[in-house]
Amino acid sequence: MSDASAPGRQDTWDLVRRDAGAWDTAGEIPRTVLSELGAAGLLCAEVHKQYGGLGLTSRDSGELTAHAGSLCSSLRSVMTSQGMAAWTIQRLGTAEQRAAFLPRLTGGRLAAVAFSEPDAGSDLGAMSTRVRHDGDGVVLDGSKTWITAAAYADLIVVVARSGDGAAAVVVPADTPGVRIEKVAHPMGCRAAGHAQVHLEGVRLPAANVLGGGALALPFLITTALAYGRMSVAWGCVGILRGCLAAVTEHAATRHQFGRPIGEHQLVARRIAELYAAERVATGVCREAAEHWEAGSPSLVISTVLAKHVSATQAVQGSASALQAMASAAAVDGHVVARAYRDAKLMEIIEGSSEICQLELARHALATRRTTARKESAQ
Repeated sequence: MSDASAPGRQDTWDLVRRDAGAWDTAGEIPRTVLSELGAAGLLCAEVHKQYGGLGLTSRDSGELTAHAGSLCSSLRSVMTSQGMAAWTIQRLGTAEQRAAFLPRLTGGRLAAVAFSEPDAGSDLGAMSTRVRHDGDGVVLDGSKTWITAAAYADLIVVVARSGDGAAAVVVPADTPGVRIEKVAHPMGCRAAGHAQVHLEGVRLPAANVLGGGALALPFLITTALAYGRMSVAWGCVGILRGCLAAVTEHAATRHQFGRPIGEHQLVARRIAELYAAERVATGVCREAAEHWEAGSPSLVISTVLAKHVSATQAVQGSASALQAMASAAAVDGHVVARAYRDAKLMEIIEGSSEICQLELARHALATRRTTARKESAQ
């Protein structure tokens, strides 16, 4: 997908391409840019058209996410956050809640989803933020850490303990008791608006609790994280595509020892590694998207695989790109320098590589046990 074929205004994508490096250095994307993209439905493109969204398929939304990721991973991170919020509302909310909240997210308002806590990162079952009913409303208390796009958010979907289960609560960021503290110097995705979110006696109408009541925590986590992992996976495809474009242009025009450096075998090897990484990542993402569109039982595990493989390939591919371009790319704001830092975060967020590996191993072992039972029954 090119700027010309991507949904949205051409001049907006041109602006992103031109200014992404400056946003990375400054640590902030202009609010006007985010609002324009949000109002065009591009930050949560899978929202149904009846709510003002584009109604894109999983694959088309993924290709759009990859396009944004090839230009600016910070912007793509905001898209992931907005998409997760919309997906959670669309899946868990009542008809009245969908009608109330989704048009805001397709109309220029920004959103974040708050899962992780200081003592509950990979182990989200250890979260301590709580929501309790109080009269005709609810009260939230707790702290969330490293919440992507929270520094920009008008609405934050907060996941909290509720009795013996959990709940997702839509929290307007300007509600009394909400305090948002921006992460000062993140290593990667510097302009994605990472922030700590503190909730102290935050009182809200009960209508802001999605679905109206407590849900099983594993179900709630899986529902929201599945979208986030898919978006990150496609974003990693974008990282690889951005690196590949930069490296091939450089290798074709930079001369050493009387010929383009792309003709030197060791540089050619780096280009080949990067090309292969992009093809592999694209393949696993497209397969996962097919499972999403088909409602396949393999949706969850194929999404974990896509996230893990794409993030791993993005880390390795961006390293190859930086090595091939050397000092030409080793400067703040350059697309490859950004990719090198941003890719590493992709191995951590929405389920670390280690968590993904555990899930993949468990799936492989469970598949083997099922196969063994079937064979013994024959």
